[in-house]
Amino acid sequence: MTEIPDDRYDAVVDRIEDGLATMELNGDEGRYELVVDEASLPEDGQHEGAVYEIVVEADRLVDAWYDEATTQERRADAQDRFDRLSERPPGDGE
Repeated sequence: MTEIPDDRYDAVVDRIEDGLATMELNGDEGRYELVVDEASLPEDGQHEGAVYEIVVEADRLVDAWYDEATTQERRADAQDRFDRLSERPPGDGE
């Protein structure tokens, strides 16, 4: 497993399984994956797709701030893309 440099990161909960949340982190040094106890995250952000700003030190989550507005924005954007892709293209007779 790659060591995660101590820093502040933008993070998204990728999945939650068996009480563990896997977070995808984006930082200046690259992308990382951090697995944390689901209970260590704010309750309203304990779901897949939740967006956070977090602090990592010694490969451990030190602090996390749930960004509800960005989470909702990303969810709406994904739904819009899905809706556009699921529209049938016009046929010859339309």
